[in-house]
Amino acid sequence: MTGADEVLRIADLRRACAMLLDAAESRYGPEIQLSQLHVDYYWNVDLRAAYTMAAQPELAIDCGQSSDDLAELSGLLQRDPEDVVSLWHDIGHLSGLLRLLAYLDLPDTGEARGA
Repeated sequence: MTGADEVLRIADLRRACAMLLDAAESRYGPEIQLSQLHVDYYWNVDLRAAYTMAAQPELAIDCGQSSDDLAELSGLLQRDPEDVVSLWHDIGHLSGLLRLLAYLDLPDTGEARGA
């Protein structure tokens, strides 16, 4: 990658998200019942530890929860447009749900397929 290629364009990110969410909806339908997946908790690496590559990170793993991520997403969507959006917090919960979709699509996981 050259320096010119290293630009994150929000419009490209938006298009990629739309493409991937369309594919997920095609595979799993418009709604996924989290209670039927039998997975809720997941390991989560602290953002600072994940992106600080100067040294081997200390154990910086905590536990995330898909049902909490869903509740936070619901709260975000119900907020007044004038309310402050906390990108580090809100994107963290959104990424937890996106990672759940990725997990469901792993070969041999079969969670959403009823295995």
